[in-house]
Order: sequence, then structure tokens, then C-alpha cells
Amino acid sequence: MAIKRPLAASAVLLAAVSLTLAACGQGKGGAAGGMGAGGPTPVGVVVVKTEPVTLTSELQGRTSAYLVSEVRPQVGGIVKARLFQEGSYVRAGQPLYQIEPATFQAQVNSAQAGLAQAQATYTAAKLKADRYKELVAVNAVSKQDNDDAQAAAQQASANVAAQKAALDTARINLGWTRVVAPISGRIGKSSVTPGALVTASQATALATIQNLDKIYVDLTQSSAELLQLQRDLAGGQLGRSGSAQVSLKLEDGSTYPVQGRLEFADVTVDQTTGSFGLRATFDNPNGALLPGMYVRATLGKGVASNGVLIPQAGVSRDPKGNATVTVVGAKGVAEVRPITVGQTVGDKWLVTSGLKVGDQVIVEGLQKVRPGAPVKPAVITAQR
Repeated sequence: MAIKRPLAASAVLLAAVSLTLAACGQGKGGAAGGMGAGGPTPVGVVVVKTEPVTLTSELQGRTSAYLVSEVRPQVGGIVKARLFQEGSYVRAGQPLYQIEPATFQAQVNSAQAGLAQAQATYTAAKLKADRYKELVAVNAVSKQDNDDAQAAAQQASANVAAQKAALDTARINLGWTRVVAPISGRIGKSSVTPGALVTASQATALATIQNLDKIYVDLTQSSAELLQLQRDLAGGQLGRSGSAQVSLKLEDGSTYPVQGRLEFADVTVDQTTGSFGLRATFDNPNGALLPGMYVRATLGKGVASNGVLIPQAGVSRDPKGNATVTVVGAKGVAEVRPITVGQTVGDKWLVTSGLKVGDQVIVEGLQKVRPGAPVKPAVITAQR
């Protein structure tokens, strides 16, 4: 009897465990059955359609002044005064420096005296030539004397012209002692102070003036991108946009409010970088753009007449990095489909292959579904 009691107790314990496991199994089965009874998973979809898409390219660049003038003296001497405020706006013709004019004023005075002397000599020679011309007609003087008188008058006339030119040169040099702004713009710091000796056309500029009413943006683009663009245009994948407008983003990420225009593209590719230069011009009415700023310019490449745009939220990547989307299949189940994407357009991807018009791409609730699972699509008419 001592042996049979433990066996009986063990049998009771095993029966209890079996009942517990059975109850757990029924609970799990009930839960699973409840989940299955919930029906297809609701998802938000966009319906694929084609539309004209303007494609753009974002290029890096630097700003440069529209006009730049390095101010240099055209005569030498001692700087007597600086006549501008560094960093101020100056206008074309505004005096900037005064070079000591005394020496050049003396040259003007000397040239004036030389001209007066030449004019007096010419007057006397002309009177003599006129008299000899009358006398030779009556054989009162020899032809040789008359010829000499006429030649002397002509020489005196030429000397007057030379003295006038010398006076003009002296006056020009005197005028150059006042150095003026060749262009309007903002002037930088002065490289000389009053008392400094300067020379004509010296290597070091006295100051630099930059006109910032307009500003250049110098950009670079790879030659490979240019070749691809030419192929797309030739093959009909892209149409010409007919616009040379350029928009600009500044270093802080803000958008410059004024649209620019593409002016030209270099005709030579840089052998070291494989790129070529582009230049755009922007109006700069408030002086917000300064030379040397780093910017990003967006310019149109062309128009894809039958472009397909899909929100970025609906595009995933497989382990190999390939782009995929989940679409609603013919039987109402989720179906993963590989696609090829081009560039981003705003918050969307431009899809170049893998989708057709009418496909329903899941963009909301994607994390709730698995391939082959039934879904209940609801079309999203506007991106939320």
C-alpha cells in the first residue's frame, strides 16, 4: 500500500498538468482565431499616375563680385590725403586720394609758357613768310629766301601744336594727382596712408572697389552629368524646360528670395576634376550676397513628360540596397515589388521603372503588413 499511494498521487499530478496545458493551448488558439477574425489590415495608398516633372540639379558654388576695380595711381608722388571712408559706398568719379600736386602744377605752368613762346615765334615767322611771298612776286627777294621763310613759318606752326600737346599732357598728369573711383561700389580698406610714396601703375592697389548691385555665382558640374543630360534629351526621356532660371540656397540653409539667370557655361572641361564651370547672375538689391560666400544653386535640367512620383515614405531598401515598394496585388494582398528610382523631387522619388499607371503603392501603415497579408487600401488624395 505504501508503494501504490505515491503512484496514485503522481497520476493525479500528471492529470492536473495536462488540463493546464490544454487550457493554455485553447487560450492561444482562441487568441489566434481572434486576430484572424480582424480582417484585412487598413493601409493608405497612392495610385500611380504620370505627370510632367521638371527635373533640377543642385550644384555647389561661390559668389563673386559683378564688377571689381583695383585702384592704382597713374602718376607718382606723396599721398597728401585719403578722401573716403573705408567700407563705404563710393560713386564713379568720386575723389579717393590726393597726391601732392605741386610738381605737376609746375609742369602745367612750364607747358603754358612754352606754348606762349611757340605762339609768339609762329606769329613772327608767319608775318615774315607772308611778306616774302609778296616780295618774291616782284623779284624783291630771292626764291631761296622765300622758301626759307615759308619753311620757318610751318616749323613754328608745328612747334605750337607740340607745345599744346605738352600742355594737355601736363594738365592730364595734374588731374591724375586726384585719384578717383573708376566704378561705383563698396570700397575696402586702404593699403596706404597719407605721407606714403606711390608710383605710377604700381603692383599694389591703393584700394579695391566691388560693385555688388549684381553678383555672380560660379558653379561646377561634372562632364558625366552633362553627357547623361544630352543623351536623355536626344532620346526623348527629357524635354527642354526652356528656362534658365536659377534658385539659390545660402550657407544657413535659407533660400535667397531673388531668382537668378544662367549666363554661360565653359566650353572646356577641367582635366584634373572632370568638371566644367557655369556662371549665373543674381540681382543683389539689399547687399545680402557678398563675394566668397558658399552657396548651393538649383537649376532646371529638363522636363520628364511622363514622370512617376512616389512619396519617399513608400520606398524601402532591401538588404542589397535596392529600392522596393509594397503594392496592393490583384488578390488584395501586399506584394513587394522592386523599382528603379532616379532623383528626389521635393519629398518624392522619381520612379523610372517598376511601376505602371493604376498601381496602388502603400505609403501609410506599411509597418503593419507583411508580404502576402490581406490589406484594405484607402486612397490618399493629398499627402498628409
